[in-house]
Amino acid sequence: MRTISVRLPDFVDVTDNDILKLAAAKLYESGKLSLGQAAALAGLSKRRLMEELGDCGVAVFSMGGAELERDIRNA
Repeated sequence: MRTISVRLPDFVDVTDNDILKLAAAKLYESGKLSLGQAAALAGLSKRRLMEELGDCGVAVFSMGGAELERDIRNA
């Protein structure tokens, strides 16, 4: 495992956990991490991360419109 350091100005009011959660959300969104990997990075359960993703503007499911319609028709 590697460690990174981030220097933030004093006016940036975020916790270490906030930074981990945002990094995990964006890495999940980009497809670089699975949901389980992102949850582990953030130190959260998968269920809790799924709840938190919405707060970060990240969709848990990335199904397109045509794919969604096809899925509904086949249900």
